[in-house]
Amino acid sequence: MRALAFIVRFLSGINTIIGQVFSWFTLGIVLVCFTVVVMRYVFSAGAVWMQDLYVWMNGIMFTGIAGFTLLKNGHVRVDIFYRKATTQFKAWVDFIGFFIFITPFSGVLLYWCWPYVERSWRFMEGSRNIGGMPGLYIVKSFILVFAVVIFLQGLAMALRSILVLARREDLLPPHMRYEEEG
Repeated sequence: MRALAFIVRFLSGINTIIGQVFSWFTLGIVLVCFTVVVMRYVFSAGAVWMQDLYVWMNGIMFTGIAGFTLLKNGHVRVDIFYRKATTQFKAWVDFIGFFIFITPFSGVLLYWCWPYVERSWRFMEGSRNIGGMPGLYIVKSFILVFAVVIFLQGLAMALRSILVLARREDLLPPHMRYEEEG
């Protein structure tokens, strides 16, 4: 059980680091977007590559932090029953949900997007806009990153569920335990 707890902490730690790093893209997006607006409306100038930059940063950020968002329970969930449920019920829902929803979703996404991303890398795809940025293939690669970080965090949730169902949630730090609704 200690090994499971270690894996949960390790996988959640990876997503925490990724989430904290990529959350800084928000500042970059705001600064680049602000610069584009000022250039356009104050100086009547534009830079297509800067417009590409903030859109691409936005896509990279949201796909990169998806696992961190799952860790923090930030994804939309229909929680009519889940929110006030017992810890054991939540553990069962997360455990079953990993196998019914997260694993197939991640698998299908990886299977169908791999050729799309591979083709983009083969052609070293860039922006379709004249004067746009090169390197769109890197942005498209984050579709695969999205599938992987979601899967890894889902796996951490499933393993955490095993610990809860085995009544060994005490092996996890307090911030990784289920919150009891008051």
